[in-house]
Amino acid sequence: MNLTRKIIGTHLVTGSMIAGEEIAIRIDQTLTQDSTGTMAYLQFEALGIDKVKTLRSVAYIDHNTIQSGFENADDHAYIQSVALKHGIFVSKPGNGICHQINIERFGVPGQTLIGSDSHTPTAGGIGMLAIGAGGLDVAVAMGGGALHLIMPKVVKVELTGKLKPNVTAKDVILEVLRIMTVKGGVGKVIEYCGEGVKTLTVPERATITNMGAELGATTSIFPSDEQTKAFLTAQGREKDFVPLAADENSAYDEEFTIDLGALSPLAACPHSPDNVKKVSELENIKVDQVCIGSCTNSSYRDLMKVAAILKGKRVNPEVSLTISPGSRQVFAMLAENGALADMINAGARILECACGPCIGMGQSPKNNAVSVRTFNRNFYARSGTASASVYLVSPETAAYTAIMGHFVDPSHEECYDVAMPDRFEVNDNLILDPKDFKDVTVVRGPNIKPFPLNVALPEKVLGKVLIKTEDNITTDHIMPSNSKLLPYRSNIPYLAEHCMEPVDPEFPARAKANGGGFIVAGANYGQGSSREHAALVPLYLGVKGVVAKSFARIHRDNLINSGILPLTFKNEADYDKIGFGDELVIENARSQVEKGGEITLKDVTKGFKVVCDMPLTDRQRKFILAGGVLNSLKKSN
Repeated sequence: MNLTRKIIGTHLVTGSMIAGEEIAIRIDQTLTQDSTGTMAYLQFEALGIDKVKTLRSVAYIDHNTIQSGFENADDHAYIQSVALKHGIFVSKPGNGICHQINIERFGVPGQTLIGSDSHTPTAGGIGMLAIGAGGLDVAVAMGGGALHLIMPKVVKVELTGKLKPNVTAKDVILEVLRIMTVKGGVGKVIEYCGEGVKTLTVPERATITNMGAELGATTSIFPSDEQTKAFLTAQGREKDFVPLAADENSAYDEEFTIDLGALSPLAACPHSPDNVKKVSELENIKVDQVCIGSCTNSSYRDLMKVAAILKGKRVNPEVSLTISPGSRQVFAMLAENGALADMINAGARILECACGPCIGMGQSPKNNAVSVRTFNRNFYARSGTASASVYLVSPETAAYTAIMGHFVDPSHEECYDVAMPDRFEVNDNLILDPKDFKDVTVVRGPNIKPFPLNVALPEKVLGKVLIKTEDNITTDHIMPSNSKLLPYRSNIPYLAEHCMEPVDPEFPARAKANGGGFIVAGANYGQGSSREHAALVPLYLGVKGVVAKSFARIHRDNLINSGILPLTFKNEADYDKIGFGDELVIENARSQVEKGGEITLKDVTKGFKVVCDMPLTDRQRKFILAGGVLNSLKKSN
């Protein structure tokens, strides 16, 4: 068997490992972060379970660490108290980014992990089967429930050769994105194999699996080998090492090969991670801002290379350079060995160990700026500045670019070889162990509002087309999560006023005036973040269904969990026929859903019918009929 099937096989609860069929797997670990965690814990409380049932669950506070107003601090207090009360570890603000900490301190090869963050697959770099999911799926898993998903296809990516100097793991995943596109991984696991794998450290592997999320993939995974053992040993976690690899001559659904030695430095150009070009083609472009960090590229080795490049040099006067260490462990080691001083002396601005600019949390560039970032997403307006052009590159490209003030192909520059440390400095005093806390009282600030619940599906579903969108609409479009809005992540009524703001600021008022209705969308609707708010806010505004050419996996699951109909055009040409403002109706909706398969939708305004697909499992059908997962669970109890 391949590695993916081995891990799924040892965790399989129900179903058969046949691609396209629903399976359920046992979950060993969960993670949440503060942007999505409040909803996950409110939902967990609604389940009425006293203690988590997983081997380990961790609540991270890493997305919004800006203390502006009481709302953010209140949410942090809620997360910490509710987590400790229910047996969940807490990583406090300043400890670092959830995916970096998970790799360092908690990840175990061969275990399963789900997280309420789309970049949870980062842990595939250490040999975990790690999947991003909505907060409700994570809440159910914390309560001992299985994760239900469609058995994915497994794609073999064979890596051969060795990377040339200043060509990096970031360039590997950008090449995969160039080949597969942001839609190419939907319904698939990307499994890396081959002799080239042995040349990549765990942090390099984690960079690749991290951005596998941009493929739309279920997850990505590397084997657990001598590199994995060396990393875990350096973290003082030798006992967690388990050797894992695919069997020889394993079967795969698809496969292709990348020669590492043939790669050159790459960049994802605005406004999509798969809009990939060689950096050498961009060298005449002037740059205003460089941001280094994020869960993609903020490891010790990444930042040591950046420090070596910057040492004794000066950041271009026209460039603002920020650096965000991925964890307090990395930050402390940089401080102790002098690398931090090298970065500061070159003119870098050192930010907190947090997500920061990657999610639009500060450092928004100026109007019409060119911002070069080592992050994983460059979606339109995600930086906080709609007019900015954001490029995604490696730390080496970013550092040389910051010095010169324009794009620099680092393959022509000096290469600094940085070895992985034999021992990382371990200090876990910002991680709270729930066994050390007794009789915890949950703290609830006034900004925490009840999450919306749907009603059972009626026989007749009708409403106007409230908005018609193009392809690749992201969850950042549907529900922005910038520095102004993230403090209100527990307040759905407030967030509702900003739904679809980057696409159409009038959407919330229109939805309210019409008592809800339908969204009509292009392909890959809901790509990007796992944030459940992108389903909960439309639910609050009365959205009854989304009719799209296709959906991103996590968002479709979140719509189903909220009881919102996820319909796909059987004939994509029908997308062009339906107009903004058209009145749509689904007659006999309950009986159509109960029958399964196709749903007939009528455009009353223009007098024609549209046949849509809505493939649901028996379990999902119950959710849609009941008006969401929580309603279904209440009914069954």
